[in-house]
Amino acid sequence: MAYVDGFLLPVPKKNLKAYAKMAKVGAKVWLDHGALDYKECVGDDLNPPFGLPFPKQMKLKPGEVPVFSYIVYKSKAHRDAVNKKVMSDPRMTQPPKEMPFDMKRMAYGGFKAIVEA
Repeated sequence: MAYVDGFLLPVPKKNLKAYAKMAKVGAKVWLDHGALDYKECVGDDLNPPFGLPFPKQMKLKPGEVPVFSYIVYKSKAHRDAVNKKVMSDPRMTQPPKEMPFDMKRMAYGGFKAIVEA
């Protein structure tokens, strides 16, 4: 079963272009080092008829949109090996001059897949 790193971030709509530019570099780096898949997804249909909407759960501020991201690996050990290579990659040592989202409000975790289709 696969292993997934998941992220949920509040991104100001005005910063989406800068965020996407940064994320494209991240995608290239992770995939170059062996990640199986890399997705960055911006909130679109956020008023579900049931459950707790992401904007409410995240306590989004006016003008912010949720971004859901994930990276897929073969296993947790594979994730650890890929991330070690990513963190030493020179493309990751140059953070943006201004981060396009509030890092303190980013949610992150590693997840074991329990169902795969």
